[in-house]
Amino acid sequence: MRRLFPVTDQTPAPPRDRADRDWSLDELADAYAYPSLGPDGHWLRANMVSTLDGAAQHDGRSQPISGETDMKIFGTLRALADVVVVGAETVRQEGYRPARAREAFAARREAAGQGPAPAIAVVTARMDLDFSLPLFTSPLVPTLVVTGATAPADRVAEAVKAGAEVVVAGDGAAVDPARAVRELAGRGLRRQLTEGGPRLLGQFVAADALDELCLTISPMLAAGDAQRIAGGPSVTVPHRLAPASVLEEAGFLFTSYRRI
Repeated sequence: MRRLFPVTDQTPAPPRDRADRDWSLDELADAYAYPSLGPDGHWLRANMVSTLDGAAQHDGRSQPISGETDMKIFGTLRALADVVVVGAETVRQEGYRPARAREAFAARREAAGQGPAPAIAVVTARMDLDFSLPLFTSPLVPTLVVTGATAPADRVAEAVKAGAEVVVAGDGAAVDPARAVRELAGRGLRRQLTEGGPRLLGQFVAADALDELCLTISPMLAAGDAQRIAGGPSVTVPHRLAPASVLEEAGFLFTSYRRI
């Protein structure tokens, strides 16, 4: 792993034989630390992966275009978050399980006033979820289901019975993305991470609710008609972000862009 950006005059050049050394989890956590937040502040970052030709998935899943270091960063970003926000379709396709406590990050989380693991928050309008899965029945911290006020009452009752906490973030059936961010922050879940999928990320972008994009650029070509990292509604004027960091390993670029 090597840092390509930011580079300053004060950045020492690493020895040639250590330029591509493995980074420790502490170094990754420092590199991806959340910014300082005020008393009422919150920060939503997204973590996505894309091939060189813009595919966010292969055969419906992101794993085939990922890699070992990408998964290491994936775990680090989760370990830094209060809550992981994910769409219902991604939960179904990727086989989501509860976030686990990791000893390597225990002291860091305790110092930040966080619990042992982040909560998972599933965004869904239809509540079309299997509430018998471990994600709902046996998480380390209760899973949240973020939905609209007119969500099917029987499904809401089933979610509550399974042990999930239902968060209303919309006046109708659909979820208001910006309101979802505020509702989660109001529960003390201020360091937020979304892992998509593309439709949910597109909604956050359209609502101008996204503060940071952590994008892994995979050195692969997929062709086909795979989704981009963000879909759904378009924006009137594209949102401009500023580069915060670029890391590289084995041809993968690990980038971070933040709102200006």
